[in-house]
Amino acid sequence: MSTRVLIDHRKGGSNTVRHPEKAHKPDNPIARKPEWIRVKAPTHPIYHETRQLMRDNKLVTVCEEAACPNIGECWSQRHATMMIMGEICTRACSFCNVTTGLPHALDADEPERVAEAVAKLGLRHVVITSVDRDDLADGGALHFARVIAAIRRDAPDTTIEILTPDFLRKNNALEVVVDARPDVFNHNLETVPRLYPTIRPGARYYQSLRLLDRVKQLDPSIFTKSGLMLGLGEEKMELAQVMDDLRIADVDFITMGQYLQPTVKHAAVQRFVTPQEFEEYGTMARVKGFLQVSASPLTRSSYHADADFAELKNARTARLKGAN
Repeated sequence: MSTRVLIDHRKGGSNTVRHPEKAHKPDNPIARKPEWIRVKAPTHPIYHETRQLMRDNKLVTVCEEAACPNIGECWSQRHATMMIMGEICTRACSFCNVTTGLPHALDADEPERVAEAVAKLGLRHVVITSVDRDDLADGGALHFARVIAAIRRDAPDTTIEILTPDFLRKNNALEVVVDARPDVFNHNLETVPRLYPTIRPGARYYQSLRLLDRVKQLDPSIFTKSGLMLGLGEEKMELAQVMDDLRIADVDFITMGQYLQPTVKHAAVQRFVTPQEFEEYGTMARVKGFLQVSASPLTRSSYHADADFAELKNARTARLKGAN
């Protein structure tokens, strides 16, 4: 038998009601994890150093807010995905553990605090994500740009990967972010189109796909990336179609990982995809032409992002040489 340990370091702890909007929903019992999903409780001293640095700089991380199973491993290597614009999201996706509600005003000092933490950690590569901010006229695009600029100033050797919302109905927001020139632009499709009404009801599949396509039109030098959760009821042919859609949008990098249900009020796991199946999906993605593929039960969007970025650059260089 395997055990998944979730450690909640957020203020209020695991007893805090994080999802009042889901309270009326029927319970979905959390299925026992298979033996191939194993997560150890974090004990490494660097894990605690990283955690303290986040506290000292008053930073939010998606590692904690989304209850990522890889937090112990990543923080022990001084890898953390910082979540800007607060910890309250304006949407209520049925898979996500981030709190839903009315967000607070933006913190004008946050870009500087993020950049300071990146410099102190000595990061080669940093991932910056955010909650959805449908309450803001630009969806938070200018704030993303300011964070990128601050990191460029304080940690000029650090490469920057952003994981953004879809900027739905936010005209010219994407252009603001692309003009800031992150090294990697990530936006997750999360699941197949058929499941959007129940899994990602506030989003639109083709808006997300169009966003990724538009990044390449605006600046072909920026790597693009997207991720999928498996085990929500998707079919193999549907995944193959999503991969084709992403390649038509010239997306460079795809990640695929097992969906893990945060609470009984979240979407249920329909099945646990085996490691062998993940290998097959990874092979399928490579055949379809992605420069980089990460597919395993514990893969997450920013898992091993620094090493993946190095491989991504090498893959592009090799492809360009092969084309000449």
